[in-house]
Amino acid sequence: MSAQQTIFVDGEWRKAASGATRDIIDPADATPFAVVSEGGAEDVDAAVDSARRAFDGGAGLWPRTPVAERAALLRRVAGLLRRDREDLGELESRDAGKTVEEGRVDVDCVADAFAYFADLVSNEGGGRVVDAGSAEVHSVVVHEPVGVCALITPWNYPLLQASWKIAPALAAGNTFVVKPSELTPLSTVALIDLLTEAGLPAGVANLVTGAGDPVGARMAEHPDVDLVSFTGGLASGTKVMAAAAPGVKKVALELGGKNPNVVFADSCATDEGFDTAVDQALNAAFIHSGQVCSAGSRLIVEESLRERFVAELARRAARIRLGRGTGAGVECGPLVSEGQLAKTEEYVASALADGAVLRAGGKRPGPGELRPAAGYFYEPTVLDQCHREMRVVREEVFGPVLTVETFRTEDEAVALANDTEYGLAGGVWTADPGRARRVAGRLRHGTVWINDFHPYLPQAEWGGFGKSGIGRELGPAGLAEYREAKHIYQNLAPRPVRWFAG
Repeated sequence: MSAQQTIFVDGEWRKAASGATRDIIDPADATPFAVVSEGGAEDVDAAVDSARRAFDGGAGLWPRTPVAERAALLRRVAGLLRRDREDLGELESRDAGKTVEEGRVDVDCVADAFAYFADLVSNEGGGRVVDAGSAEVHSVVVHEPVGVCALITPWNYPLLQASWKIAPALAAGNTFVVKPSELTPLSTVALIDLLTEAGLPAGVANLVTGAGDPVGARMAEHPDVDLVSFTGGLASGTKVMAAAAPGVKKVALELGGKNPNVVFADSCATDEGFDTAVDQALNAAFIHSGQVCSAGSRLIVEESLRERFVAELARRAARIRLGRGTGAGVECGPLVSEGQLAKTEEYVASALADGAVLRAGGKRPGPGELRPAAGYFYEPTVLDQCHREMRVVREEVFGPVLTVETFRTEDEAVALANDTEYGLAGGVWTADPGRARRVAGRLRHGTVWINDFHPYLPQAEWGGFGKSGIGRELGPAGLAEYREAKHIYQNLAPRPVRWFAG
C-alpha cells in the first residue's frame, strides 16, 4: 500500500478514482506528516457494490459464515490489536493530538470491544419462541444481519468509535463501508489491515477516505446501503438522517453533548472526598483537551462549596502540562485543527463579553520544550459565574473549556442539569445514597455516573435522550421503545484518577 492508496475495496488498496489526495496534519506542529486518498462518490459506489456482493453472494460468504467462525475472527483481531498496542497508540496520538497514554488506553478498549462482541454473539440463543396458541404452529423470533452498513466515524476517537461500529456489524454477519474523519483516518486504515490479517474475506470490509461531502453524503443516500451509523455533530447528523430518509434506512445517530457534572457539598465533607471530586472534575472536562462528546464541560456546584471548589480546580487546571502527545510528562495535547482552535477562542471571547469570570486559561500558550509554537494548543480554561443564556453554556464547544454554574437546592440542580437540548451524559457527586438515586433517576441523560465520570462498559447501552430515536414495535422490543435506556454507573468507593498531576 502506497501513501496515496488508502481506499480499500474488494480486498485491495487503491487510489481515489479522481487521483486526488489530502495531507494529514500533525496538530502538535501544524505540519503534514502523511498523505491519503481523497475519495469521492465514485469510490463510494465501488465500495458499496463490493459490500453488497459480499453480503448477497453464495453460501460461503460472510452472512452465512457460522457464528463460531465469526466470533473466532473477532478474537483474532483483538489479539492483533494487543500485539500492536504501542504502534497504534502512538499513531492515534500523532493523528488526533491526544497523549500517547490516552492512545494506548483507546487501543485497549478497542481490543475489549472486539472480544466482547465475539463473546456476545457466541452466546446468543437460537431465537425466542412465541406462544401462538396452537400446538400445530411454531413461532419464533430470530435475529438476522441487516445487510450493508455505512459507518461514519468522528475525529476525536477514530479507532475506538470505528470499533464500536465495526465489531458488532461483523459479529452480526453484516458487511460494511467505513468512512473515518478526513482529519484523522490513519488508525482506521491500520485497523482494516488487521482485519485482513485476521482472515476477513474480501469485500466484507471496505473503506473510503475523504470528506463528509461527498463521501459521507453518498454513503447515507446510497440505495444499496441498509443501515447508516453516524457519530459526530448535530448539524451533520441531521444531514445524514435526511439523506437516508428517502430510502427509509435504519439509522443510528450518536450526536453531541453538553454534559453536566453536579457536585453537592456533602461529597466534599472530607479532604479525600474534596480531592476526589476536584480530580474527577478535571478529568471530566479536560481529557483529550475536552474533545469528547461526553465531556463534563458544565460544572454545576452547590453554592456553599463554589468558591473553595473552583479555586482549587482553577489552580490545578493552570498546572496541566501541555505538549506534543508523545512527549514525556505531557498531560494534555493540542486541539485537532486550526478551525477547532479558532472555534474555542471564539466561545471564550463570547463568554467573557457576556460576563463570565476567567479563573484559569483563556488563551493560546506560548511555545515550550514539548510544545511547538505552531501547534493548535489552548490552555485548560475555567469560566466562573456562568448562566444559561451564554452560548458557551448551551452549545458544545469541544475544547478545554469548563463553565461553572451554582445551585442551592436539589430541585434547582436537576433543573439546571436538564436544561439542555442534548441528553448524552452527566455526573452526580454526593455522599447521600438516597439523593444519588433520586437525582440520577431525574436526569434526562443516557448515561449518569454517580461519584465518577467517564467510565463506560461495553455491556451497557450507550446513547442519549433528546434529538434522536429509531422505533420498534410489538413484543419486548416494542415495549422497550416506549422507554429510554439509561445507564447508571455508581462508584461506591470513589478515588482520584490522577490523570492530571496538579
